[in-house]
Amino acid sequence: MAPKDEKGKKYLACSCGYNTKKAETQSSVIKEVLKERKGDTVAIVNETDAALPITEERCPKCKHNRAYWWTKQTRASDEPETRFLKCEKCKTTWRERN
Repeated sequence: MAPKDEKGKKYLACSCGYNTKKAETQSSVIKEVLKERKGDTVAIVNETDAALPITEERCPKCKHNRAYWWTKQTRASDEPETRFLKCEKCKTTWRERN
């Protein structure tokens, strides 16, 4: 589930369509509490491809032989995950077809 913000109201939403704004319980309310303390520093980390594993896959666009890969549950939970690949050279992204 991922946090969403709609018209100033925060809730959690799943890729299956379920979200906590439909739930009738108070336990699904998202609250943000920020505490500022002196001397603390916050590291801002950008998502980079360097954190992803690399495999030997041929890019359909530039024919480079290495690509980053990750999986994501895009269908029902009883179906296998979808594997995505991103070319190391030209950054083209595609799905693995089975």
